[in-house]
Amino acid sequence: MRPLPTGKGRLVGSVGERRPVAIINRRNAVLGWGVWKVAKKFGKRKARAAVPGTGEHAGLNKGAIASMLAAAGGAVWFWRKKSDETTPGS
Repeated sequence: MRPLPTGKGRLVGSVGERRPVAIINRRNAVLGWGVWKVAKKFGKRKARAAVPGTGEHAGLNKGAIASMLAAAGGAVWFWRKKSDETTPGS
């Protein structure tokens, strides 16, 4: 009988034979690949369903419109404030 390995091992084959089991082996790689493919397919489907404009709600929502108007208003306010400071005179 050969000496026992110093690392962790599981019973493999005949009774009393111990050998280390690799964490990454072909079976686990194939299983992981299959799970990844399925998860990616469901993720893409969920992302497509969440995108506005592909279903019954076409166009921008109220929050996006309010954000754009606030950004435009802030830019105009900043530009006018800067132009008032640089005018010579009084």
